[in-house]
Amino acid sequence: MFRPKALGGALTALATVAAGVFLATAVSTTPAVAAGTGTGYLHTNGNQIVDSTGATVRLTGINWFGMETDNKTFHGLWSNNPWRGQLDTMARLGYNTLRVPYSNDALKPGAAATGINDFVNPDLIGLSPLQILDKVIDYAGSKGMRIILDRHRPTSAGQSPLWYTSTVSEATWINDWKMLAQRYAGNPTVIGADLHNEPHAEGTNPAATGACWGCGDTTRDWRLAAERAGNAILGVQPNWLIFVEGVSCPSGGLSNVWDNDPSNDEDCGWWGGNLSKAGQFPVRLSVANRLVYSPHEYATSVYRQTWFDAPDYPANMPAIWDKYFGYLYKQNIAPIMMGEFGSTLVDPKDTVWLEKLMAYTGTGVTGMSFTYWSWNPNSGDTGGIALDDWTNVNTAKQAILQPYLIAPSGGGPTGGPTTGGPTGGPTTPPPGACTVTYRQVNAWQGGFQGEVTVKNTGTAAVNPWSVTWSWPSGVTLGSGWNATVTQSGTTITAAAPSHAPSLPAGGSVTVGFTANGTASTPATVKLNGASC
Repeated sequence: MFRPKALGGALTALATVAAGVFLATAVSTTPAVAAGTGTGYLHTNGNQIVDSTGATVRLTGINWFGMETDNKTFHGLWSNNPWRGQLDTMARLGYNTLRVPYSNDALKPGAAATGINDFVNPDLIGLSPLQILDKVIDYAGSKGMRIILDRHRPTSAGQSPLWYTSTVSEATWINDWKMLAQRYAGNPTVIGADLHNEPHAEGTNPAATGACWGCGDTTRDWRLAAERAGNAILGVQPNWLIFVEGVSCPSGGLSNVWDNDPSNDEDCGWWGGNLSKAGQFPVRLSVANRLVYSPHEYATSVYRQTWFDAPDYPANMPAIWDKYFGYLYKQNIAPIMMGEFGSTLVDPKDTVWLEKLMAYTGTGVTGMSFTYWSWNPNSGDTGGIALDDWTNVNTAKQAILQPYLIAPSGGGPTGGPTTGGPTGGPTTPPPGACTVTYRQVNAWQGGFQGEVTVKNTGTAAVNPWSVTWSWPSGVTLGSGWNATVTQSGTTITAAAPSHAPSLPAGGSVTVGFTANGTASTPATVKLNGASC
């Protein structure tokens, strides 16, 4: 598996409860709602995240990993879909936040990014991992998206139970965070720090050596370490949110059920997923209203926990989620932002799990925030939203997540299909019922990259939509995204993807492409045959 999650020790079954799914409730029945991801920096108010005006914001995001690996930058930059095209798709689907895992290796002076298709992404060649991150942040921000930085690993070699290792000290961990906070100070696209990914147990109780919660040992107590790092970051950038994950076993050690000593046995959960002690031992930050708890939650494709085979599954799941993290939200202690959750959906139980989990987070802007794992198709234990071509999407997963996604401002239409014309066929807008803008993104010797944005200015949806334009003779299509893009002679056709066939009234779609030949502005752009 690309990203294994080993779990050790016995996992004690939880007592079953009455069937039913908890629907998250808001503190106020009539909250102010922010468009997309809101305005300015974010802070917290009870169990909600709010923007600089006090309007409620829900982060509905996705993980794009790779910067924590040997490549030291986003995976999929080797594909035929340019990096901007991938972000375009995420925003259009409704993901308003990007969680970016990194390792401290990627931040070192002289760190080099690898695995980049220089034909598709010529603007990234020669850039450092941080310079590529800068570009992704700038472009995501232009689409109204927010960025959460996630210290995923001390080195690219793998995850660690503690926030430090023999080669990466706590001081390095904190100083790198302070560097990032300073680098992006004044840029509200970057909203916060996920301090360390998946602290977890190591060693067998009572000789525990892993991350504990509330044990008081400064070398192992993750709660105390989160306070030290969080406060150091807030000293540099007081506007950031501080995202704190859980542990796996509060003691920091794995239970030994063979020693016949039940005092050493405890209930353990997912790595980073157990916040059961956070109510008793809360994280204390020097700046008020900055703390967000960020559990992880997975399904059988990662590990077959005992609760998946309980006789009352899935009715037992809300009680489990309540115990590990949901109580913090239900008791109005702090917001929840599930930093990772996902599955291949190969096992039918996992489909039920994802449906119930999303219902548990609640609908609308007051529900729990989340960032799905992952955009990447190359996550061995979960797969991704993107398919192996890094362009098309997994429609089964997207269909479950879609009702809970809140698109970023400028993210484009996210709704499902609507009806067509009177006979159910494609709708055709009247002439002049669309506008077009063109942006040349980049150009190089023998080619260029651009974006055609078409807005439906009519009064009805266009379903399915299709955009055409013409190029001079000699200009040929290299690749396209956000649509099925083909060429016939000098005519280019961008047909709606199956997962987003409708272009609503007032909605817009951006079709990206690379082309060979002299940089040329698309001419005679039409929407379903009507000139724009």
